[in-house]
Amino acid sequence: MRKRRRTREGEIERERELWWNPDFSWTRDFTHAYGSEAVLQCREEEESLRDKIRADHERALQEAKEKLRKSRVELQAEIQTEKSKVMEDLKKKDAGPKPLPPVPMPKVVGVSDGEPPEPDVKEKRDKIREMMKHAWDSYRQYGWGHNELKPLAKKGHSTNIFGNSQLGATIVDALDTLYIMGLHEEFKDGQEWIEQNLDFGVNAEVSVFEVNIRFIGGLLAAYYLSGQEVFKLKAVQLAEKLLPAFNTPTGIPWAMVNLKSGVGRNWGWASAGSSILAEFGTLHMEFVHLTYLTGNPAYYQKVMHIRKLLAKMDRPNGLYPNYLNPRTGRWGQHHTSVGGLGDSFYEYLLKAWLMSDKTDTEARKTYDDAIEAIERHLIRKSNGGLTFIGEWKNGHLERKMGHLACFAGGMFALGADGSPDDKAGHYLQLGAEIAHTCHESYDRTVLKLGPEAFKFDSGLEAVAVRQNEKYYILRPEVIETYWYMWRFTHDPKYRQWGWEAAQAIDKYCRVSGGFSGVKDVYSSNPTYDDVQQSFFLAETLKYLYLLFSSDDLMPFESWVFNTEAHPLPVLHLGNITLPGSEPAQR
Repeated sequence: MRKRRRTREGEIERERELWWNPDFSWTRDFTHAYGSEAVLQCREEEESLRDKIRADHERALQEAKEKLRKSRVELQAEIQTEKSKVMEDLKKKDAGPKPLPPVPMPKVVGVSDGEPPEPDVKEKRDKIREMMKHAWDSYRQYGWGHNELKPLAKKGHSTNIFGNSQLGATIVDALDTLYIMGLHEEFKDGQEWIEQNLDFGVNAEVSVFEVNIRFIGGLLAAYYLSGQEVFKLKAVQLAEKLLPAFNTPTGIPWAMVNLKSGVGRNWGWASAGSSILAEFGTLHMEFVHLTYLTGNPAYYQKVMHIRKLLAKMDRPNGLYPNYLNPRTGRWGQHHTSVGGLGDSFYEYLLKAWLMSDKTDTEARKTYDDAIEAIERHLIRKSNGGLTFIGEWKNGHLERKMGHLACFAGGMFALGADGSPDDKAGHYLQLGAEIAHTCHESYDRTVLKLGPEAFKFDSGLEAVAVRQNEKYYILRPEVIETYWYMWRFTHDPKYRQWGWEAAQAIDKYCRVSGGFSGVKDVYSSNPTYDDVQQSFFLAETLKYLYLLFSSDDLMPFESWVFNTEAHPLPVLHLGNITLPGSEPAQR
């Protein structure tokens, strides 16, 4: 070993001697072409460069000699030290700015109890809590750390919206539901997993929209409810990983971003490489809170830039198409929906106004104008008297409504107060009509659970026609509307309808390993899809629990729910201005 080392040192010495031989043959030709002064200047520069190279070479040679004198053990130790240093630097980079600036904690009101005075209602609420415990305990036993659960196979499950990583989506999504239900031991288990295992420095391509509403929304809600700093810090770490998605020619973010590299792209199926209205339009609530908590204006500025860009664009018939190209800033195909691809864009306009303590009047005006166009072009009444929201496709109204669009009944009710031209009563009534239609879509099935989409033509009303639209995947939107309608009217039918849905879920979707979606709600013997969605714990069970609780649990005056049912506090900012914003105008 030592002999080989000495031989290598000799080779290095000989290389150095050959390298510094000053007899260059090119000088004669160069003098002929450019003159002797140029040669002198060139030689001076060459000498200077040569001195620098010589010094660098000597330094490298000395380092090589020193390395060669070390034993294998010493070299391995040195390599390990370097590795550790690199890992530590990466951890510091991933940790984000610390500590976050102190900001006043919004007043936290009505986050526990809410026990109803009526014994029969309390019994129903306790049943919902038991269903939540079964869903959580099953995930805890069979899918812990995975994004979701396969309750029949009794193992973890994930989809492409979370990339290829185990980010514990169900844990993050369920935290606030556990807290509100008083399941504090389960909440503590989830918190410990997040503290020890939730790492966003992974090489995973994720949906910006889904990660925002489920993870950032879930972590922020858990922070506001519990006051535990770890949730705020994790939310900010993740948010920093999402910012590169906005690096597009227009500032309209990509649908997906790689958490490690920051490279973004859009879904291959979206119209001509477009971004989707409901995705880039469903960031405002979370990003405003991120700016409030961190003092970093970037989050607020990103979402306000989106709003300003949309305000300048022409809208066919006043409607917002579902697709926008982030490279050109032009609309994709003219398809407008209050269901999938469009839904939560409208929801977040209204909720931006509510969350700002009703000071963001620009958001309210944008919402009112959008709803007016939707009423004019998309909302119709069927021959059987059912009010529905169709979908606009290239100048034609498709008389079909998706389960996702059923959230709009609750949105219309929530936005009734503050409507222009004294139309509060009109919008509360519209919410009631949508709730009735969506209940009919449940009531007209064998299982009393609603299909993914249902039509209003050819004599069929509120019924799915295609086989691939007959499934129920534990979705919350109909129950969400029941809850909002209950809060605003206290009509007992909404609790009755909610209880019907809860019983059907417990009867047909419950299995020993959790809860599963079903593939055909019109079949008396349905097959399971074997997925317990994270939003079942975040939304469906939370809305059911709140439906059977008193109104002082999560009061609307203090809380606004994001589109994944994660409650964020109203920011009573008064004269305080968010970094990067203009002072609020009332």
